[in-house]
Amino acid sequence: MSTLDDLDKRLLKELLRDSRRSYRELARRLSVAVTTVINRVQKMEESGIITGYPINIDYEKMGYELTVLTEISVSKGKLLEMEKEIAKMPSVCAVYDVTGLMDAMVIAKFKNRKELSDFTKGLLSMPFIERTNTHVVLTTVKEDFRLAEAL
Repeated sequence: MSTLDDLDKRLLKELLRDSRRSYRELARRLSVAVTTVINRVQKMEESGIITGYPINIDYEKMGYELTVLTEISVSKGKLLEMEKEIAKMPSVCAVYDVTGLMDAMVIAKFKNRKELSDFTKGLLSMPFIERTNTHVVLTTVKEDFRLAEAL
């Protein structure tokens, strides 16, 4: 599936709002047949556009008081290897290659300072990580990676 038409985009927006809705409800909201919705969803799943149906969680309400953005500098061409290891860590939400003075950016969440300290010390003990620079988020104004506006 190379391009999305208007119906595909509208369907994706509906799924982003609430992916628990039935095909029948989606079809009613989009004024199309249920089989159309089923076929469109299956095609987007098969093509890799839809990769899952996650829920959204308020992590602060679950006790994760700290969100951090950590910049990482890696030596000796080991960036991809280090990123794969970092991505396996349970507190890590995102890992990015970035341009600029640092090589990678990590977004992670922690329940307390000790968890953050252990994470940071763990990063610095990894081979080929030269340095880190951690930014602690003071206030989360928006945190939502669902881009319905892009559709």
